[in-house]
Amino acid sequence: MAIRLDHTVVHAHDRHVSAVFLAEVLGLTVGAPFGPFLPVDTGNGVTLDYYQATGDFTPGHYAFLVPDEEFDAMIDRLERMRVTYFADPGHTEPGRINTLFGGRGAYFDDPSGHNMEILTRPYSR
Repeated sequence: MAIRLDHTVVHAHDRHVSAVFLAEVLGLTVGAPFGPFLPVDTGNGVTLDYYQATGDFTPGHYAFLVPDEEFDAMIDRLERMRVTYFADPGHTEPGRINTLFGGRGAYFDDPSGHNMEILTRPYSR
């Protein structure tokens, strides 16, 4: 068996708010609580396990490879939710997407300050 990522813990100011936010943007569902975690299954066997932080934490970056045919719906959901998205990770190009590597991508903050990214083509390595 190959080594693969199974899950990761995502600290949040409010685990429910952050999990529901991400699930809504990506068109996913929030799973049942598992101990102190609230999981969002990304569909490829990896879950983001939202954990209620009791103190400060450093926001992270989470990038999601999404189907090209679902990208526009995700941007529409961000707009409906009044969430500003950006073409760049530094958030200097609001309301725009990028076209890196022949695909499309955008960045946005989640309610806990994590820098989220959706992209339709993986980065060239």
